[in-house]
Amino acid sequence: MVKETRYYGLLEVTPNASESDLKKAYRKKALRLHPDKGGDPELFKEVTHAYEVLSDPQKRSIYDARGEAGLSESGGMGGMDPQDLFSQLFGGGGPFGFGGGRPQGPRKTKDLVHRVTVSLEDLYRGKVTKLALTRNIICGKCGGKGGKEGAVRTCSNCNGRGIRIMLRQMGPMVQQIQQACDECQGAGEVINAKDRCPDCRGKKVISEKNMLEVHIDKGMKGGQTITFRGESDQAPGAVPGDVVIVIEEKPHERFKRRDTTLFTKTEVDILTALAGGQFVIKHLDDRALVVKIHPGEVLRHNALKVIPSEGMPSQRHHEPGDLFIRIQVEFPDSMPLDSIPLLEKALPARKPLEQFPKSIMLEEVEVVEADARQHELADAGEAMDEDHEGESEPRTQCANQ
Repeated sequence: MVKETRYYGLLEVTPNASESDLKKAYRKKALRLHPDKGGDPELFKEVTHAYEVLSDPQKRSIYDARGEAGLSESGGMGGMDPQDLFSQLFGGGGPFGFGGGRPQGPRKTKDLVHRVTVSLEDLYRGKVTKLALTRNIICGKCGGKGGKEGAVRTCSNCNGRGIRIMLRQMGPMVQQIQQACDECQGAGEVINAKDRCPDCRGKKVISEKNMLEVHIDKGMKGGQTITFRGESDQAPGAVPGDVVIVIEEKPHERFKRRDTTLFTKTEVDILTALAGGQFVIKHLDDRALVVKIHPGEVLRHNALKVIPSEGMPSQRHHEPGDLFIRIQVEFPDSMPLDSIPLLEKALPARKPLEQFPKSIMLEEVEVVEADARQHELADAGEAMDEDHEGESEPRTQCANQ
């Protein structure tokens, strides 16, 4: 069963789409969204990343099983530059007849995606938090060269390409396989051990802890992102990618949220429900809302009440929505016998019994509490009745004369 379907939705395909269906869907959307066509660059990037994941069988299986969180845990949230993937599918001549499919300029390193779980209280009030991430930066000792001047030479095994093309005989077929060069480990360059930089050991980059100050604005929602431009890994001859913070909204024990609307349930004792009084709701900030029920007002069980402007703030203008309260009247387990006359005096009279013809025999019975199995039977029966409510009655067809 597929855990998440957002990537399939971006490509407008079903989770059982074939590889051919995915490629057709991506071609159609990428042509429409490409920045050279005036499309949305961010959406183009998202659609391309979705195709990159779903077109890779291993990444697709991880995404289907564990969603985007699974990709992040397995290191699959990065990927090639969207323009590189686009150029592979459409060719280097450009899909629109003006320039190449990829703009000229240095390559960009992979974006780093990090998920932050945020409570509903923090999304209500806003919060500034610090996040420590580790990234690669260009070695200051060698300036990103990997060794002393003249020590770096082109790998003769792959001619500086970093890859080797291998041919494998598969029966009557010859399969072409692309592998990273084992001589230079895909770098395209070789540095003698004695000439390597002592700080980066010839890797040209070193690790650094990067402290980011993440501003979580009031009213933000799960799934929204905060982008730090150029804060991802550095590499020689490349533009640093971005750090993308994805907000994950933590489920709340008392409130449910829908955009700027909040929903909660509260129990009210039967005396307050019938005779008035007060009940209190602890809000998401440093306040508790005291709700007054006026004498003479009767609260019904499962009634829905609204407190205007006490919901979540909107992100842009911080205008609050409404707070909906579902009333649960708490009935006592039993009633003292000496209180019954007082209730009979205070409450409306009992409904009289329905009258039946004399041919109907009246028989008194006792009711008992239903056990767990009987509750399951009753719930299943009620669910079946709800399913049949929307069905129309069968139509009768006239027989041919």
